[in-house]
Amino acid sequence: MANPTSRHALNERYPATHRRLRANSHIRELAAAFSLDHRDFIQPLFVDETLSERKESRGMSGVFSETRESVLASIERDIAAGVTKFLLFPVPSGKSHHPHDADFDFAASVVRAVKQRFDADVWLACDLCLCSYTEHGHCGILSADGTRLLNHETVTTLAEYALRLAEAGADCIAPSDMSDGRIHAIRSVLDANEYDHVAVMSYASKFASAFYGPFRDVCKSRPSSTVQLQGRSTYQLSTYNLSDALASAERDLAEGADIIMVKPAVPYLDIVARLSERLLAPLAVYHVSGEYASVELLAREGLIDRRAAHLELWTSFKRAGASIVISYAAREACGWIQGL
Repeated sequence: MANPTSRHALNERYPATHRRLRANSHIRELAAAFSLDHRDFIQPLFVDETLSERKESRGMSGVFSETRESVLASIERDIAAGVTKFLLFPVPSGKSHHPHDADFDFAASVVRAVKQRFDADVWLACDLCLCSYTEHGHCGILSADGTRLLNHETVTTLAEYALRLAEAGADCIAPSDMSDGRIHAIRSVLDANEYDHVAVMSYASKFASAFYGPFRDVCKSRPSSTVQLQGRSTYQLSTYNLSDALASAERDLAEGADIIMVKPAVPYLDIVARLSERLLAPLAVYHVSGEYASVELLAREGLIDRRAAHLELWTSFKRAGASIVISYAAREACGWIQGL
């Protein structure tokens, strides 16, 4: 009788099939179901009208609030690093309590300057929201008693804002307010004014998350305690409502969105996976400020390898089904991926 512990017997019992596919970098590449590509990344940009010089963001190393002039130099550096796609967040100097007639000149001027300088060399998406324009920090126009967001008034103002950005040369409008019907309104006004070539990337499955803190500091959009409506849970999605996330994405796609976004990324990869199976549209994930800052803090303390951590997270987004990654470290993507 053969010895059950002999090499032959062990090989029959424990075939090394899976480990053979990990044996070296060449076979790991052949066995991979997908790969990272820096061309799938979007770099967020913050431009603050109140600044006279660029300023590093608190908690987000390597992320700056730019001036209208410095953002052009920043984009030049990013292009040299392989980035060609950007998501712009304009932060105006003026705020009002009821921004029915908000001044969008600053945002339009930044878009115009970027496109005049770089033209088709860059793809510029513009975040569309009123949180940086309001004294109360909410994403739209509030009722007189400050208890609720007025959907119709907010959507009307957002559609006007979208048209201003398109006229300035934006390639894509990215509404993040989560008001009902805003995709239809924006798509309608763009098409009616011969901007049917301008894309719409909808923050369709955007959750009322705890991970937006550093972003709100940069955009000066933290909800104020001076109004009764506290937090954004009456218009952003509940963590506990899967069906709402799926339905909102499907509705926005039906209303004319070209790209659907899930935000934040890591806590909602199950949503990404579900939507990637249901929707015939590009799917983006936004690795938000709190998620990014967490990695950066660990790296700064020497507790994690920064490059490896971001690459691992980006890979998880792709594995879940995302085709587009919005990351504050997008400017590192080309170099990091080439070094794999």
